[in-house]
Amino acid sequence: MRVLLVEDDELLGDGLRTALARDGHAVDWLRDGVHAQQALAGSEHWDLVLLDLGLPRRDGLAVLRELRRHSKVPVLILTARDGVDDRVAGLD
Repeated sequence: MRVLLVEDDELLGDGLRTALARDGHAVDWLRDGVHAQQALAGSEHWDLVLLDLGLPRRDGLAVLRELRRHSKVPVLILTARDGVDDRVAGLD
């Protein structure tokens, strides 16, 4: 499975990338929302996106909204945000 990991935290991103690769997944790791949005709008294909919401340069929810305009790729949201409004926004 090819996975796009969008996470700005170095320790968390490295741990996720290592664990996923160990399980046989190909992982592309981006660290900000602008690069993520550019990659997702391009011709590359991923089977899954692991998306942090608190990204530099462009918020993860903005990246997700744009992605949903043209793709149905599954997205797992990774975040420390725990408010009901944040959860509803991610599901919308």
